[in-house]
Amino acid sequence: MIDRFTPQTVYLTTQEREARNKARNSVKATSNQQEREAEIRAAKQRSKEAKHTYGRGKEISVNRIQDKKLRTNLKSLENKYKDTVFKARDAEILHENQAGLLEPEHELEKTWRTRQDDLQKDLPLQTAKKGFELKLKELGPYVAEYTRNGRELLLAGKKGHIASMDWRSGKLGCEIQLGETIKDVKWLHNNQYFAAAQRQSVYIYDHQGVEIHCLKKLLNVTHLDYLPYHFLLASIGTAGVLKYLDSSTGQIVAEMPTKQGAATAFAQNPYNAIMHVGHQNGTVDLWSPNSSAYQARLKVHNGPVRALAVDREGRYMITAGQESKMAIWDLRMFKDLHKYSLTQPGTDVAISDRGLTSVAFGTRVSIWQGLFDKSKEDQDRLQRPYMTWGGEGQRVERVRWCPLEDVLGVSHHEGFSNIIVPGAGEPNFDALEVNPYENVKQRQESEVRGLLNKLQPDTISMNPNFIGNLDLTSAEERKREKDKDINSKDVVDLLKNRGRGKNSALRKYLRKRGSKNVIDEKRLKVQEAYEAQRQNTKGRVEKQRVEFGPALARFAR
Repeated sequence: MIDRFTPQTVYLTTQEREARNKARNSVKATSNQQEREAEIRAAKQRSKEAKHTYGRGKEISVNRIQDKKLRTNLKSLENKYKDTVFKARDAEILHENQAGLLEPEHELEKTWRTRQDDLQKDLPLQTAKKGFELKLKELGPYVAEYTRNGRELLLAGKKGHIASMDWRSGKLGCEIQLGETIKDVKWLHNNQYFAAAQRQSVYIYDHQGVEIHCLKKLLNVTHLDYLPYHFLLASIGTAGVLKYLDSSTGQIVAEMPTKQGAATAFAQNPYNAIMHVGHQNGTVDLWSPNSSAYQARLKVHNGPVRALAVDREGRYMITAGQESKMAIWDLRMFKDLHKYSLTQPGTDVAISDRGLTSVAFGTRVSIWQGLFDKSKEDQDRLQRPYMTWGGEGQRVERVRWCPLEDVLGVSHHEGFSNIIVPGAGEPNFDALEVNPYENVKQRQESEVRGLLNKLQPDTISMNPNFIGNLDLTSAEERKREKDKDINSKDVVDLLKNRGRGKNSALRKYLRKRGSKNVIDEKRLKVQEAYEAQRQNTKGRVEKQRVEFGPALARFAR
């Protein structure tokens, strides 16, 4: 009798063992294949997201290229682009914050219907405090400018009122009344100085409102802009002359007449520091201080250009015209992508750090999301804006995005309004580039570092990555170009065989230039050739006299 608690040994045949091992191996192979498929799907999804966010457009098909060297170079370049895209995607794990946008809960809900009052109720208290409004009805209309780190706000009324403030804490910096018309204002390299285009000249003030300089060379200026990496103050006035002034030395670097009359729009390309100037005839000219002529000219509107802006990567330009149209342009191909209709002519355009576009027209401001996308070959045409503001009778003069914040500053004829726009600002900033929380010591160090690393005006070009070409000119050619007096052909070779005797070409040359009290290398060579010619002629005459004899010696010549 077998005890039921005693373990029993089970013996399997060879076929049964092989079947069991085969089943185990098939289960392992199936699980490994599923894991590989999951990894492939994750890699494809990662590649798709990376190309959508950081891609450079459609890949180049290198298989059809017959030139082996060109095919190898393009393939290497495409691999470098692909590695760069993946590295940028993997570096997102180091970001501390993420950008967020308004998202509707269902199809009937529209984000453009959201009002500021409803938005502030659902926001944290510190974020809701960033939306405020200043009533300044008597000295308007106003224009506003933020500093590069988004910490300070500068307001200027057309009737002479200027005020600066730390808008987060509400602390007033300075407030002055100039008593004359102010056409434009601009912060310089930090919050310590700003420039104001007044009725006749441009003046520089410090953070306390004290006048530092009067730039009398900049007359009747209507538009100002500042290039922070070059320390250049760019200006253009009613005469249509574009001027670059170095704010570190106070000298005029370049001065170019546009020959198009007074400018109607003025903005810089943050990517390559090229100035974009809009005119009455609907054209936009691209200018660099290195050239006396424009780099490119675009016909963007049928009427005058009222406003323009360029995104921070320098890829797209958005313009607003007098004919109530807004146009999106691709600056890489100088191609018109789309045009949108406005109810009134646009007065100003601004593009945020995250690509949101604000357009001011009449008493309204419309904010668009997705007007351009660098990862798409064909841009989508939008049907409605992302958010709207206004319509309460306040005529908008200027719109400016606050750097590193989800805030849009709207200046109008009744004062200034700070509105909250979710998803507009860059959530992850580089504190070594711009620091919104810098103290006095850090500000001083950044100013010194900026002056040491200041770029020269010669570096401003359409392609900022281009440095120069190798000069293949020989030393003889450079010396010949340097000395303008020396012709390409030698004067002695041209004159020594043209006539002999008293009326030879060499004698005529010396007789004509003998009265001039100038002795140069050319004259010395001619004198030497003339003396050698005289000695040769004299020796030939003596030889002929000997040959002719005493009776015919007088005929020797």
